[in-house]
Amino acid sequence: MYGICNLAIIPLRNEPNDRSEQVSQVLFGEHFHIIEQQKQWFKIRLHFDAYEGWIDAKQCQLISEVDFEEISNNAEILNNDLIEYISNEANVLIPIPLGASLSFLESERINTMAYKFEGLKVTGIKPKSELLKTAFLYLNSPYLWGGKTPFGIDCSGFTQMVYKLNGYKILRDASQQAMQGEALSFIEESEPGDLAFFDNEEGKIIHVGIIMNDNYIIHASGKVRIDRLDHLGIYNAETNRHTHKLRVIKKII
Repeated sequence: MYGICNLAIIPLRNEPNDRSEQVSQVLFGEHFHIIEQQKQWFKIRLHFDAYEGWIDAKQCQLISEVDFEEISNNAEILNNDLIEYISNEANVLIPIPLGASLSFLESERINTMAYKFEGLKVTGIKPKSELLKTAFLYLNSPYLWGGKTPFGIDCSGFTQMVYKLNGYKILRDASQQAMQGEALSFIEESEPGDLAFFDNEEGKIIHVGIIMNDNYIIHASGKVRIDRLDHLGIYNAETNRHTHKLRVIKKII
């Protein structure tokens, strides 16, 4: 079975239970393969990044394999404003967040509600220089474990969405993203838009941020914020201490 998210934002959970940990979110228009069912729960694998988790079966629309393949082969078209609305002829409105997918709206078979979108769209691959402009759209967004929107986002959700809005595909979790790209030896070799990864005392990658000019970094920690970056890690000028220990810098593009 296959499905598509037809609501603004739904939680993707670790277990088929409303009280289970949110591991990520599914945004409007994202499509997926349903790989298991338990009562009113679907275990899904997202097409974009193959991330898996459980969603409430009432929070999606089933589609055929043909429709799934059609959306998968369509160019990615995304909402490019913090929040926008889609509407139909009956004036039914659904708010959708930055990064929601609009790729299926042209298909009458899938878009059964005849939704239309008249807001800002983005599609295609953008220059690397655009990454920081997109990142600033999320500035001051509150930190939310598993979040992917300006109303709550985690560190790797932030980096993934910034790259996605510019036409690049990176994986969901910081530890997965750290396996991608080319490792750099020094901060001085990095460019704005490269990713910096940070580990804990056990050596596990637990954090990621986007490198800016002049040894600054934008990352989600409490909120999406800008801090200093040096060879030790992230330095928070407000608390006068290092908050994250630098592990590796990766050039993804």
